[in-house]
Amino acid sequence: MFYREAGQFKTSYKADQALMPILQDRVGLLVILAVAFVVIPVFANDFFLTSIMIPFLVFSLAAIGLNVLTGFCGQLSLGTGAFMGVGAYAAYKLTSIFPDANVILMVLLSGVFSAAIGAVFGLPSLRIKGLYLAVTTLAAQFFLEWCFIRIPWLYNYNASGAIEIPHREAFGVVVSGAEATPIVRYFIVLGITALIAYLMANVLRGRIGRSWMMIRDMDIAAELMGIRPLQTKLMAFAVSSYICGVAGAMMVFFWLNAAEPSSYSISLSFQILFMVILGGLGSLSGAFMGAAFIWILPVFLKFIPGTIGINVAAETVEHITFMIVGALIIFFLIVEPHGFARLWQIAKQKLRVWPFPY
Repeated sequence: MFYREAGQFKTSYKADQALMPILQDRVGLLVILAVAFVVIPVFANDFFLTSIMIPFLVFSLAAIGLNVLTGFCGQLSLGTGAFMGVGAYAAYKLTSIFPDANVILMVLLSGVFSAAIGAVFGLPSLRIKGLYLAVTTLAAQFFLEWCFIRIPWLYNYNASGAIEIPHREAFGVVVSGAEATPIVRYFIVLGITALIAYLMANVLRGRIGRSWMMIRDMDIAAELMGIRPLQTKLMAFAVSSYICGVAGAMMVFFWLNAAEPSSYSISLSFQILFMVILGGLGSLSGAFMGAAFIWILPVFLKFIPGTIGINVAAETVEHITFMIVGALIIFFLIVEPHGFARLWQIAKQKLRVWPFPY
C-alpha cells in the first residue's frame, strides 16, 4: 500500500532501466544520504564518528570488494585482509615518496597496487575453484603478511615495524595525522565509500557485471556463450582487490592513524567474510547491512546494559558477539543463504501487496 509500483509508468527505456525505477526507493536513498551527510555530522559527537561510523564505512567498502569477487563472480577468497594491507602499505609509501601530493588521491591510487597483486593471485582461478581456490587466497594472506613483517622498506625501516601516518593536508584542510578532526575524516570516508558503491552499482548492471554472474552460475555455459573465463575472473579479482585496497588505506589513514602487520591478519579476512555472509552474497546493500551488524552489535552489547545499571565486561561482550554471529551464520546458511538483503527484499515484496495476502 505504501510501497507500490502501480501508477509509476515508464515511457522510455532509460526510465525502465534506471538504477532505482521505483519512486519510494529513490526517496529512501535520498533520506539515507541526507542522514549520512547532514544529520550525523550535525548531531554526532567525536566518539560516535571515530568509533562507529568511520569503521562501519571502511568495513562496508571492504565487504563490497569481497562481495564483487565472492557474491557476484563466485570465487571464494580468504585473503581480503592481506589485500587491504597492500593498499595501506602502498598508500603509506606513496605519501612518503610524494609528500606534497593529495592524500585522498594517494589513497585512491593505492588500490591499483592491490589490484595488481590480486590479479596475480587470481591466476590459479582458471584451473581450480571452490575450496581449492580458497586455499590459494589463504596462501596469499600468509605470504603478504610475511612481506609486511620481513620487508623493512615497506614501513620505511621504522624500528617498531609499524606504519605511522604523517600530518598531511588537502585543499587547505588537515586530513590525516593526529591533528585531523573526526568530522573531516568522516566526510572523506563517506564520500569515497558512496562514490565506489555508486560506481559498482552501475558496473554490476552492465556487461561486466553480467559476465561475472554468468561465471558464478555456470562457467562452462558462460564460456560456450563467448565469455572468456580467465579475463573475467582476473577482472573480478582486480576490481575486488582495488576496492579492498582503498578500504585498507582508509582504515589506517582516516581511522587508526597507525597500523601493524597484525592489523591485516587472517582474522580481518574472516570478519569481512562474515559481513558478506550475513549481509547477503551478491548484494551491495547487504554489504552495508552485514558491516553494520558485525561492527555495531558489540557496541550495543557494551553500552545498552550500562544504561539500565548492568555492567558487562569487555571479554563477555566479545564472547556474546561470537556466539550471536556464529549462530546467525549457521541460521542464514540453512534458512536464508542470501542474508539480511534477501529478508529486506521479502519485506518490500510484502509491502507491495499489503494488506492483501497476494
